[in-house]
Amino acid sequence: MSRLPARLLGVLVALTGLLAAPAVRPAAAAPVPDSLWFDAQASTALTVDGGRFTDGLGREVVLRGYNVSGETKLEENGGLPFASAADARKSAAALRALGGGNTVRFLLSWARAEPVRGQADTAYLAAVTDQMRAFLDAGVRVVPDFHQDLYSRYLFHEGSWYTGDGAPEWAVDAGHYPAESCGICLFWGQNITQNQAVTKASYDFWHNAYGVQDAFLDTAGKTMAYLEQHLSDDEFAGVVGFDPFNEPYAGAYDSGQSSRGWEQNLLWPFYRKFRARMDAAGWQDKPAFVEPNLFWNANLDFQRQEGGLLDAGTIGPRYVFNTHFYDQKAISGVFMWGKAADGQYAADFRTVRDRASALGTAAVVSEFGHPLTGSVSDKAPTVLKAMYQALDSRLPGASWWSDPAASGPVLSGTQWQWDLYNGRHHELMNGNPDKVLTSGDAWNDEDLSAVALDDSGAAVLRQDARLLDRIYPSATAGTTVAFTYEDRSRDGSTTLTWNPVPGSLPNVARLVGSGQYGLLVWRSDGGTAPTELHLPASFPAASTTVVSDLGTAAGLSAYTRTTPIAVANEPGGAGGERLLLTASGPGALHYALVTNGATAPSASQLDAARTELSGWAAQRIG
Repeated sequence: MSRLPARLLGVLVALTGLLAAPAVRPAAAAPVPDSLWFDAQASTALTVDGGRFTDGLGREVVLRGYNVSGETKLEENGGLPFASAADARKSAAALRALGGGNTVRFLLSWARAEPVRGQADTAYLAAVTDQMRAFLDAGVRVVPDFHQDLYSRYLFHEGSWYTGDGAPEWAVDAGHYPAESCGICLFWGQNITQNQAVTKASYDFWHNAYGVQDAFLDTAGKTMAYLEQHLSDDEFAGVVGFDPFNEPYAGAYDSGQSSRGWEQNLLWPFYRKFRARMDAAGWQDKPAFVEPNLFWNANLDFQRQEGGLLDAGTIGPRYVFNTHFYDQKAISGVFMWGKAADGQYAADFRTVRDRASALGTAAVVSEFGHPLTGSVSDKAPTVLKAMYQALDSRLPGASWWSDPAASGPVLSGTQWQWDLYNGRHHELMNGNPDKVLTSGDAWNDEDLSAVALDDSGAAVLRQDARLLDRIYPSATAGTTVAFTYEDRSRDGSTTLTWNPVPGSLPNVARLVGSGQYGLLVWRSDGGTAPTELHLPASFPAASTTVVSDLGTAAGLSAYTRTTPIAVANEPGGAGGERLLLTASGPGALHYALVTNGATAPSASQLDAARTELSGWAAQRIG
């Protein structure tokens, strides 16, 4: 273009002032531990291509992990996810080794990034960068997120039942908002629509009253420029994109305005402005992870509002459709009395896939979860299993084997949340020394962290490892046709098996037995780099069995370029393992069953299972 728009020119001028300060990009880091010949190229900037995430080798990538972390909402560590970079490194290693994650949504605080209007706090940004680097160095991809809930903690008084996070105190002072009161609110989320202080402040943000939206965008631009300058090229490549605004909601609609009209006329223009800030800060090749109206896919009819960026057109690869999903029926304790079952969320997550497809981009469910303590916590094992099942496939387990071609793309997702300090907080709620919160997440009575520290200071899982540490196709050399994983996770003493191998495949069923199994079907792209699946700790190489058109293996050998079925450590040195499947020829259909249920299977058992799977793939997929 021969001329820059005036507003974008202003952004560039503002950033020039920031960048004028001395900033030396870190020297290239040493090679990532446990890297193989293809990993360096694979780890270059992730892109969106054909509605999927792709790595530097063009492989289809699935992002799986957690939100790091709700600690950012609190004041005890200054709006940082961790008390120190050492704790960040401990968390990153545990997330890899215990939680099986390859990605984090990394929370940031606007209040801490801009405590004084117009001034970025570089000390905060430096600490954020150091903690983010801990994950990047462990081979974990990062999506920064400027987080907010209920607009700002500064809307709430010392004695309030609730609190918020997000906007700095000066932004609240500018609005002279009414005293906050939610009335009869049993859940903190009701403040979003019932608390006039929250609704008025949110309304003002979207209408740029007092210039607060402009200030936020300026600070976001400075933050992104700082990260781009202070991370090495290799580290910055691991930053996937940026989530501009958590759970956006209008606060209140203008007269005659619908939720859809608000998305079209206020939310989407905000995202376009944020996209311009990304470009000016050196993030041109990274997508914005944009969220629709918070209530667009609520599973309670009286909460649901029309939305999903319906009028944004084809947003393409510079944006990712980024949404959240919580089962409010289950959380309420009223609208769903029982527990979740096979296929419980297939339709909800199918809507996410379809919306992203219509927008011409990839999708991510960047928050999902369920309370781990309290009156509805008994539902957590089944709710979380059903959510992971819906991420893996469009289908319930009961119909997966009979119609695998309808399985659809594997969705990326980050569970809420991964907070080392769960149950060990020391948070003065709204600054009140008489309300010191220590239990759970120390935020509005929530308790959703999948991890905590034990008395020795070691990170331990608070949920069934079978549920969290899962097989998933982290990088597919081609296109995924179908995928399923039967984790055999527990609900108390009950083993949940929602996708048993059908009786029509007796040899496969006998091989799997009562063990866990995953099955990936894909079409290869003809490249030489392998397809990768994350191997949970419950799949040690010596006792993992693979049956594939590429061959069979009872016990996995170390990876070489000529070994079609092999095992290797995941990059980053945290100790996780990956299954590597090397296929030749573009467009060929391949399958791989991975199980830990077999005990010293014979060659004839493996051959019989392979014959059955080959016939099944030919008949059901072709």
